[in-house]
Amino acid sequence: MEQQTLMPGFWDNAAVAQRVQKELGQLQDVIKTWEDAWNELEETELLLEMATEEKDSDTENEVALSLPAMENGIGVAELECMFSGEHDANNVIISIHAGAGGTEAQDWVGILLRMYLRWAEDKGFKADILDILPGDEAGTKSVTIIIKGRYAYGYMRSELGIHRLVRISPFDASGRRHTSFASVMVMPELDDTIDVDIDDKDLRIDTYRASGSGGQHVNKTDSAIRITHLPTGVVVQCQNERSQHRNKDMAMKMLASRLYELEKKRQAEQQEGLSGDKKEISWGSQIRSYVLQPYRLIKDHRTDVEMGNVDAALDGKIDSFIKAYLLWVK
Repeated sequence: MEQQTLMPGFWDNAAVAQRVQKELGQLQDVIKTWEDAWNELEETELLLEMATEEKDSDTENEVALSLPAMENGIGVAELECMFSGEHDANNVIISIHAGAGGTEAQDWVGILLRMYLRWAEDKGFKADILDILPGDEAGTKSVTIIIKGRYAYGYMRSELGIHRLVRISPFDASGRRHTSFASVMVMPELDDTIDVDIDDKDLRIDTYRASGSGGQHVNKTDSAIRITHLPTGVVVQCQNERSQHRNKDMAMKMLASRLYELEKKRQAEQQEGLSGDKKEISWGSQIRSYVLQPYRLIKDHRTDVEMGNVDAALDGKIDSFIKAYLLWVK
């Protein structure tokens, strides 16, 4: 690919050239990650040999303390080798919607939101809430966020589907066990190399007053935007930015991603002869169950991976599920 970029006429087709350069950059990043991890391993091994020969316990302890970070780096390099999808390197847009379970399900949306925000923070990614609809009594009816970082979509596509929570409800005075559901929709933020044709006459654009935090300007002007794509019924909205113009730009990006994913799904259903029925956000359609009562266990129903440390997972430590999914779909 490097030779291809040096050939005469490479930039004659700018769109193709940009795609090649993007793919080349991604491959170079993966190679560099592996080289850095390998070099660090060799240096640590040499340091340990010298410390052992000289009976230097301080250096041996220093090496031992560095192993977890090194193991984490190798794990990241391993995961990135699995990212072969067209948009895996892109930022990701995630929408979480409450399903069956009422107030309990709306609280579950808030728990999942925190889990993904903590995961993004641990990765050093930037996360912003684009739109949020608070619950009637507690929790959140729906929320949309964008996570910006290297291979953000590649990681997060494992989370697409229905998530089930079983616990003693904090909203039930009788202390009974409740089951709640939430759906997680995952879309790549499309870059300029992907063109989605959206006709202005197919759009209904409404403005409204933002309901979330963001300062006096956000809350006292109709800066929030809701866009309805009339042919498909897809609705997107954004209230994160202070400017109505910037909210509209972000909402249009969200709409393009939604329509692109819908078209990909339609094509896949035609090829595979699928019915295309939308799964109800309820029992039997979940991809992962989070059981807090009568025992504590998280199980991914696609890969059969289980995790007993529920608190760690809900605090964003979900890479074991992500890695298992990436191996499962290969």
